[in-house]
Amino acid sequence: MDEPQQIPLIAGYNRNDEAVVEKVNVQTDAQGEQQFRLTKSPVFVPGLAADDLIRFPAETPNGFELVTHGGNLSIRVFGKHNTARINELLTPEIELIQGRLDVSSPGVLVYTIHVSIGFRRIEDTLDAVLKQFPDSIWYYGNVYDPEDGSPLNWWESLASAD
Repeated sequence: MDEPQQIPLIAGYNRNDEAVVEKVNVQTDAQGEQQFRLTKSPVFVPGLAADDLIRFPAETPNGFELVTHGGNLSIRVFGKHNTARINELLTPEIELIQGRLDVSSPGVLVYTIHVSIGFRRIEDTLDAVLKQFPDSIWYYGNVYDPEDGSPLNWWESLASAD
């Protein structure tokens, strides 16, 4: 793999139908031309997490194509106020369940955790800490279809491959 780099991915569209772009951290994948492996879970681009393999550019509405999931869940924590205190309390708990903090900014934290840890364990960890912060909310970044909210179920193929 090459040196880390950033590529622009479309996270969505604003009210004027203009693309909202997020620069995501990737490494070139040796398996194919125009294929990149995400090194961190993105903040806003839906459906992706760290270690996912994408093709970019691609002739799709969002400009990229997901080639394979890397097995990680992306978890986005948003705070109405500065998230520094949430980070202090939540990050060590996430690390205890083998997760990591990928992005930290004043209003958002993004974590990556392998799906094998289990949804219940992850959700219990998040809920136990975040109940102290009523002005915060968390979402999975790559579990639900952004169009209709239905589960993507990509993790089922990982479970059946074991």
